Amino acid sequence: MRRRSASMHLAAACLLAACAAPPADLAPPSPDRPWRPSVDAAGNIRPARTAGESGGAAVSHVLPPNPALGVLPPAPPTIDADHAYTLPELIDIAQSNSPQTRVAWATARAAASAVGIARAAYLPHLSASAIGGYQRFNSQNSTLGIGVNNNLSGSGAVGALALQWLLFDFGERDAVVEATEQLSSASNIVFTFAHQRVIHDVSLAFYAHAAARTHVDDAEKALVNAREIEAAAQDRYKHGVGTVIDVAQTHQATAQAQLARVQAQGAAQTTYVALLSAMGISPLTRLQVADVSGRKLSASMAEPVEKIVSEALARRPDMLAAYAAQKASMAKAAAAEAAFKPKVFASAVGTYGTGRLGVTALPSFDQQSITNNVTSRGAGGSLLFGVSVPLYDGGLRNSAREQARADVDKAMAVLDKTRSDAVLQIVQAQDALQTSLAAFEAATALDAAARITFDARLDAYRHGVGTVTEVALADTQWLLARNAAADAYSHALSAAATLAFATGSLGAALP
Repeated sequence: MRRRSASMHLAAACLLAACAAPPADLAPPSPDRPWRPSVDAAGNIRPARTAGESGGAAVSHVLPPNPALGVLPPAPPTIDADHAYTLPELIDIAQSNSPQTRVAWATARAAASAVGIARAAYLPHLSASAIGGYQRFNSQNSTLGIGVNNNLSGSGAVGALALQWLLFDFGERDAVVEATEQLSSASNIVFTFAHQRVIHDVSLAFYAHAAARTHVDDAEKALVNAREIEAAAQDRYKHGVGTVIDVAQTHQATAQAQLARVQAQGAAQTTYVALLSAMGISPLTRLQVADVSGRKLSASMAEPVEKIVSEALARRPDMLAAYAAQKASMAKAAAAEAAFKPKVFASAVGTYGTGRLGVTALPSFDQQSITNNVTSRGAGGSLLFGVSVPLYDGGLRNSAREQARADVDKAMAVLDKTRSDAVLQIVQAQDALQTSLAAFEAATALDAAARITFDARLDAYRHGVGTVTEVALADTQWLLARNAAADAYSHALSAAATLAFATGSLGAALP
């Protein structure tokens, strides 16, 4: 019987060991062979239970499609294909559809729930437990050759209602609640910052797309000019004044202008997709974007940097979040200090039992409800007050306190670095805005001068003065000047949005 029992135990151990070993078909067979999974009805990727591959089998590293994922992202239901959307309207769509704002919102709600969890420590905790069962006790005793057998059994049920209430803890709960409230404020600040970042990203993408559309218009004008030059060369050639070389050169210039138009259209489509991506909507969405060229620019858009730095530091989201994080770390340090102090608590329990179960405590899944020994039908209750004094925990509280102090130092350093980075960003954004405004003014003047030059060159060429090369060069320089003016205009608007973002004022409500 002993051998049979040992064999059964050994077989059971081997069976458990075999179950614990990882199945060989869950991992790829070798580093040079592809993994061949399959997709089940629920859309989960599973290892394919197939026979071994032959040596001449085709190697494929393409994963099987999951039908649950092959769904195109829908366009916002409020999109009107016939409406030209302005920047504020595009920002409104982005704030409703951007994943950034949804993630920040979920984080803020989770932080708010943490405050509720911390505040729950002020309230008493009430739990109910109930058990029922059967007990049996067998014993064999022998004294002076006389054997005594005791066989006892009993059954019954016991129920208990327990209350625990922490009355005083020298401010540990206050510090924990303060820390969670500061972290909740920081999460709300980050939520606001996420909206400002979406506004900034959409603004930059909008202005870049506006510049690309202007490049398309300029390319269209350049193509018209090239065709006029080609027509003038052909007219001169018909009247015996021009040469066939002039006609060939102008024809080449027209082809180059057509290519430039196609490239400009492609660049505009790229910026359009980038705009939709910044808005957080499907790139397959079709909408019209309003023109922004009518907005006036002036040097008054750039204020002295000293005037805006102090105000910006007081309202930048990263500064406010870093300050809240510092306050939270200080509160956690106070909680770590309070962990060394005693705790005053109250405890109450009421029990009722039937039968002959000999129990002194009710076992539970996560805690124990203290009760008296229940061996017969009856009820009992108790109300206790006590003081818990932590004496020794292997250095756990000391380590937690040192960690909290280090977190305070880290939060202070992060706040200082955030302040330094903020000043640098504001100064750089201000310099970029001033530079872009000056560049726009210079590019506008260059555009006007290049247009006059082109008109004069073309008119002179039509009257037999000058060469076709000079006219083509004037056309090219005018195109470059127009594109430079469009880029400078877009950069100025983008720099203004970046400065507002750097100062924390982007997204202010209009009066």
